[in-house]
Amino acid sequence: MPTTIESEIDALHRMTTGELAERYEELHGQPVRTRHRAYLIRKIAWRIQANAEGDLTERARRRAAELADDADVRVMAPKTLICPPQPTGSVTVNRTLPNGEHNDPRIPSPGFAIVRQYKGRDIRVVVLADNEGFEFDGDRYRTLSAIAKKVTGSHINGFRFFRLGSKR
Repeated sequence: MPTTIESEIDALHRMTTGELAERYEELHGQPVRTRHRAYLIRKIAWRIQANAEGDLTERARRRAAELADDADVRVMAPKTLICPPQPTGSVTVNRTLPNGEHNDPRIPSPGFAIVRQYKGRDIRVVVLADNEGFEFDGDRYRTLSAIAKKVTGSHINGFRFFRLGSKR
């Protein structure tokens, strides 16, 4: 690199962020959207060098355009193929529909039993009707999280503990 380019790049390190933003706009022809000092110095230094020694070759530009055309090729399958989207609904357990069912699609219909094995024990929870919550071991609970805490001894999300699909 010629000494004039080196001296210009060295001068960048002594500039304020505002001065760097002005220099960026001067060299690139458009205002900068960031105030990240290291980024500005890198981009300005690259432009100074490109202006002095030449930009990309035409062959490099063509190759970059070819690669950009293939940008829509997926490397992984869409998430909807791996795990289908779950229906959405409210997180609130205490809201019911006119027919007495919960409006959260993760919660089964009233009367349904949710069963899960935990440490060799079958945990059986019955969904109660009319916004009464859940029944477990003869006691009533407002939330699945309260039951999960009773079973495990520590706080855990009830939907996750009982492996009921995510809200999303």
